[in-house]
Amino acid sequence: MDIYVSNLSPFIVNEDLNNHFSRYGVVSSANVIIDKFTNRSRGFGFVTMPNDTEAEKAIQEMNGSLIDGKTIAASQARPREEKPGRSYNNRW
Repeated sequence: MDIYVSNLSPFIVNEDLNNHFSRYGVVSSANVIIDKFTNRSRGFGFVTMPNDTEAEKAIQEMNGSLIDGKTIAASQARPREEKPGRSYNNRW
């Protein structure tokens, strides 16, 4: 199960995310999303846990918990919604 984690401190790295969630079971991957222009954390990330029961327990326990002084939010990740594209050709 993929877990969406938001409101992360800008100082949290993949290893930190992995360490916090591995308390509840096996973590396949933990990725803090980095802005490609500033090379800084965008304040959210994803954790993948292969066992759904462990993932649900992690979501329950981690949602609303403090990491590095910030209250994080954790929920089951949903597929990204398609946003209508901007067309710059019609501006002029």
